[in-house]
Amino acid sequence: MFSSASWSAVLAADPSPGVGSLDEAAKQAGDAAGWVEENWSTWLNTGLRILLIIAVAILLRIAVRRTITKLIARMNRSAQAVEGTTLGGLLVNTERRRQRSEAIGSVLRSVSSFLILGTAGLMVLGAFQINLAPLLASAGVAGVALGFGARNLVTDFLSGVFMILEDQYGVGDSIDVGVASGEVIEVGLRVTKLRGDNGAIWYVRNGEVKRVGNLSQGWSTAHVDVMVRPSEDLDRIRDVVAEVADSLAKDEPWNERLWGPVEVLGLDEVLLDSMTVHVSAKTMPGKAVGVERELRWRIKKAFDAAGIAIIGGPPPAAEEASGDPSATVAAPSALASPNSPQSIAASPLPQSPQLSK
Repeated sequence: MFSSASWSAVLAADPSPGVGSLDEAAKQAGDAAGWVEENWSTWLNTGLRILLIIAVAILLRIAVRRTITKLIARMNRSAQAVEGTTLGGLLVNTERRRQRSEAIGSVLRSVSSFLILGTAGLMVLGAFQINLAPLLASAGVAGVALGFGARNLVTDFLSGVFMILEDQYGVGDSIDVGVASGEVIEVGLRVTKLRGDNGAIWYVRNGEVKRVGNLSQGWSTAHVDVMVRPSEDLDRIRDVVAEVADSLAKDEPWNERLWGPVEVLGLDEVLLDSMTVHVSAKTMPGKAVGVERELRWRIKKAFDAAGIAIIGGPPPAAEEASGDPSATVAAPSALASPNSPQSIAASPLPQSPQLSK
C-alpha cells in the first residue's frame, strides 16, 4: 500500500494529461465569459441601434409612399370632378391627367424608396464600425461606368421625367416630334407611343426628341387658300365668304369648333392667270383640319352658285364661243398648188433618155 506522501510524489512526478486540459478549458471559459461581460453592452447598443434604424426606415418609407399615393389620387379626383363640364371638356383630358399623375407618382415613390433605404443601409454599415469611404468610392466608380454604358437609357429616362413634369404633351394630343407625328396614345418614362394618320404605331424614345410641336394646346388655326381668276371681283368674293362663315358658325358641331370668326385676310399672291385669296379661322385645338375641309367644301359650292370661276374649273362661256368663224379653219398649204415654188422644188427631177438606154 502507498502512503499519502508517496502518492503525492507520484502525482507530482507524472501528472495526468486530463487535469491540464480541464484547467485550460476552465481558463478559456473564464476569458470568454469576461469578454462577453465586457462587450455585451456594446452589442446590445449596436443591435438596438440597427433595429431602430430599420424600423424608422420602414415606417418612413410607408408614410412617404402613402402620402404620394394620396396626393396622386387627389389629383385624379380633381380631374374627374371637372369632367363633363365645358371647362373640363376643353382643358382637361382625364386619361392624360391620370397617366401623367401616375408616372409622376411612380417616379417619386421610386426616388423616395431609394433615398430612404440607401441612407438606412449606410447607417447600418456605420453602426458595425465599417469604413464607408472605400465603399462609397467604389459605388461612385460603378455609377460612372454604368452611366457611360447605359447613357442612352439614362438620357431617355431623364428626358421622360422632365417631359412629364413640364407637361409638354399627353394622351390625346396631336404632336409632331420630328421623327414621327400623330396622336399620343401612351406616355412612358422611356418611350412615347404615337398613332400616325395611316394607323401605324410609332415608338419614339424620349431621348431622341429634340423639339415637340403640340397641335392640341391652346388653340389651332385653319388656313384655306382659294385660287380664282384675276378678273373676279374681290368685294364679291369677300361677301360670298362672309355668307359661308355665317352659315358655318350657326351649324353644329362647327359652332363649337370655331373659336373665332372666319376672316378673309387678303391676297397671298397675284399672278397673270390667277390670284390666291387667304381665308383663316381660329378653332378648337386639334380641329383645324376638319374645319379646313368643311370650309373648302362650302366655299366651292358657294362660288359655283355665285358664278365665280376657280382655277382648274371649266372656262367661262364667253371664252368658249369665238366670234371669228375663220379661227377654226387651218391656213392653206404652199404645196397645194403645183405651180408654187415650193411644189416645184419638192417634185422629182426628170430622167435623161440617154441614161435610160
